[in-house]
Amino acid sequence: MSKAVEPQANRVMDLGEWNQFWHDDHIGFHMPEVHMMLKKYLDQLLAGRTKVRFFFPLCGKAVDMKWLADMGHPVVGVEISEKAVRQFFEENNLPYTEEAVPAIPGAKVFKNSEKNISLYQCDLYDFTSLVEGQFGAIWDRGSMVAINPRDREKYAALMMSLMADDCRFLLDTLIYNSALYEGPPFLVPDEEVHALFGGRCDVKHLQSEDIMSDLWKSLGLDSMTEHVILIAPKRS
Repeated sequence: MSKAVEPQANRVMDLGEWNQFWHDDHIGFHMPEVHMMLKKYLDQLLAGRTKVRFFFPLCGKAVDMKWLADMGHPVVGVEISEKAVRQFFEENNLPYTEEAVPAIPGAKVFKNSEKNISLYQCDLYDFTSLVEGQFGAIWDRGSMVAINPRDREKYAALMMSLMADDCRFLLDTLIYNSALYEGPPFLVPDEEVHALFGGRCDVKHLQSEDIMSDLWKSLGLDSMTEHVILIAPKRS
């Protein structure tokens, strides 16, 4: 593990804590508008394709899902909080069905058939390609920075197992001094992204953006940089 991550290496958030965040509406990580980096790099994600199936890990109630579905792209998300999933459909005025998922004991899937949106309420690591196959695109705006640092190899393996041969994976990460803040969101250095994905995928850094704000200052940080990375399976 990168030395930059060492102060956070043993930091663990359990699923109950994330559920509590949603229960208490402590969801400062939720964005009410479509993420500007998704808008900016959508053409690179689509690569000329139409009706691309998108996967959203730890999707919350991201408005990005509705935005993509309105363009005709099927969307599948995974989220531990049932409240978040229900709020997504309700806040977007989308009727939905609810059913059990035989392949994942205890899981539920909430669906809107008109827009082709399916959101699974379960532990991310219980979700596999056996449930929904593989995807043409993945958008991770706040997933890798939210998972426990010790789980990153497991996370990367899952993402790669969900990637179709033509998949394009847009990853949004955060860079800051991890000695000043324990997370989440956690520091994800570029070199760690390359170490996790570079063996099987091409990894391209697209942009760095200074997003320092009063919020990050209030957490004791002196800088905050957003990195946008495009990952795609290597061509054989």
